[in-house]
Amino acid sequence: MVLKAFMADTALSYLDHNATTPLLPEAATAVRNCLDVFGNPSSVHKAGRRARALMEDAREHLAGATGASAAEITFTSGGTEANTLALRGLVAAQGCKSVIVSGLEHASVLAVVPGATVIAGDVRGAVDLNALEDALKTVPRPALICLMLANNETGVLQPLDAAIALARTYGAYLHCDAVQAFGKVPIDFSTLVVDSMSLSGHKVGGLKGIGALLVRRGLDIAADIVGGGQECRRRAGTENVTGIVSFGAAAREVPRLLAGAPRIRGLRDQIETSVRRIAPQAKVFGDSLARLPNTSCISLANVTSETQVMRLDLAGVAVSAGSACSSGKIAPSHVLLAMGISPAEAKSAIRISLGWSSTEADVAHFIEAWQPLALSAAA
Repeated sequence: MVLKAFMADTALSYLDHNATTPLLPEAATAVRNCLDVFGNPSSVHKAGRRARALMEDAREHLAGATGASAAEITFTSGGTEANTLALRGLVAAQGCKSVIVSGLEHASVLAVVPGATVIAGDVRGAVDLNALEDALKTVPRPALICLMLANNETGVLQPLDAAIALARTYGAYLHCDAVQAFGKVPIDFSTLVVDSMSLSGHKVGGLKGIGALLVRRGLDIAADIVGGGQECRRRAGTENVTGIVSFGAAAREVPRLLAGAPRIRGLRDQIETSVRRIAPQAKVFGDSLARLPNTSCISLANVTSETQVMRLDLAGVAVSAGSACSSGKIAPSHVLLAMGISPAEAKSAIRISLGWSSTEADVAHFIEAWQPLALSAAA
């Protein structure tokens, strides 16, 4: 009864796909079909081999969706662990003497190396490439650069190609957090010359609690979790076969998700057009640069993020006040602050993120619920 009551009260219009995406039907089916495969994938008997086969099949699907080889994929518990493994593992194995991170990065990158050199973003939402080059000229070498492919709050696609060129010029390694980008924009690890890349299953329609780190073939990386030989000794512990199966099934659907991007972009543009019509004073961050097709970060002066999120939730619309990993904190977004946005504006920003389940009705529902907030702010 409690569960049914909770489900009845949950948001009717879910516009928080960057926090987590609903499980794809294909992933749900794959999970149901594998639940009776109980063997440990490291066991050599038949039950273990069945589990291993499912896991390696999923690895191949993920390889196909990312342009990586299966041997370059290490499964983790999620994007956070993948980022941690990349930063700590590359520093340890490659003898990196310094780490450079963008101030726009996810907290799972910023928190791993407290002594890292942090470079700001510009007001548009992109990393400052001049600051990156200045840092590369001055920090001890070799350096490790961490730069996300797409920002999780603004959706801005970062100038990764230019950063890669700088990394090669100065002999630096480069780790790319592609958690938000995967399934929303094309990714080809085989041609994108980065050293490692992190992914997360639940951002693309798989289960929560599963992720992956792609590591360039031939590049050594030290394990962060030790105690077993799993994942080619890069990540100890019995693998999460069910999660991996869901990730593989979701990865198979990536071409279909990418094909649906124009529809999603159209819905996002409808939201932004309506927001500007209703509240000309509202700001859309990152809209002058290429962005993910599903993401809008909008500020409404004089109405706090928390007020907007709560009022929309009561109206049956789910959005967020930034990253779900930090949205419980009453503080301005560190991403917006790194862009030079004032604390007052940052405290009035919400993130709207659409996905495969989003509809025209969801957009209309959001506009209907958000309009009274905008009108009260202008009064």
